[in-house]
Amino acid sequence: MNRFSDLFPKPNPVIAMIHLPPLPDYQGSPGIGAAIESAITDLKILEQYSVDGVLIENEYDRPHRVKASADTIKAMTEITAAVVAARSKCVVGCEILLNDPKASLDVAKAAGAEFIRTDYFVDKMSRPEFGEFEIDPEGLINYRKSIDGEGILIMADIQVKYATMLEERSLKQSAELATYHQADAIVVSGDATGDAPVTIDLDHAKSGAGVPVIIGSGLDANNACELMTHCDGAIIGTALMKNQIVNSENVSQLISALGRY
Repeated sequence: MNRFSDLFPKPNPVIAMIHLPPLPDYQGSPGIGAAIESAITDLKILEQYSVDGVLIENEYDRPHRVKASADTIKAMTEITAAVVAARSKCVVGCEILLNDPKASLDVAKAAGAEFIRTDYFVDKMSRPEFGEFEIDPEGLINYRKSIDGEGILIMADIQVKYATMLEERSLKQSAELATYHQADAIVVSGDATGDAPVTIDLDHAKSGAGVPVIIGSGLDANNACELMTHCDGAIIGTALMKNQIVNSENVSQLISALGRY
């Protein structure tokens, strides 16, 4: 057993996204109370269908910031803690966008969440609107230790969507490097939100990974059975949502497609 399997003992766990409305330090925010209510409403629907985990993300904080503000960290902590308190069996994780895994660890530690996701872990990448991202896997692992957060798992993307690689490296090599730097699971996504990775990319990542490989985008009711045979689980957002919130019918269709009723 590895740390991921200890946290998610069922084969091919389904981790559902909870996308938050804009937080209080962003324009258009409905306020912290409404954000908590939205997150818990999504949680209750997802738990009806026995999803294995939820990942809370400040998706609609636009434009995204590279580093989180103190207000964002405070709001994410309050919302995540409310979800942890309301959950029945579901494992809870969090990610602050766009590239602040230390802040995500702070939120998880304070709120009692069990894992984080980080889009940038070992691959040097850039985006035109943000430039080159800070890559410091050793520093992140050391920071987790410094806050006594070693029980919090790190799910790390490799060659993540929307960004450009700054050094040539295969998916297998990225997976090997992420494993070496103590990622607890490796996330492989397609080219954009809602796009699934091709199976050969999943196979290449698995060939270099010493930890589970999970899909980070694009899994839906139509491709779930095929894709799940090439990975160890999936983080699912778009396929479960309608009008930016979790939709019961969509969740039902996906869970049914996976044969998990």
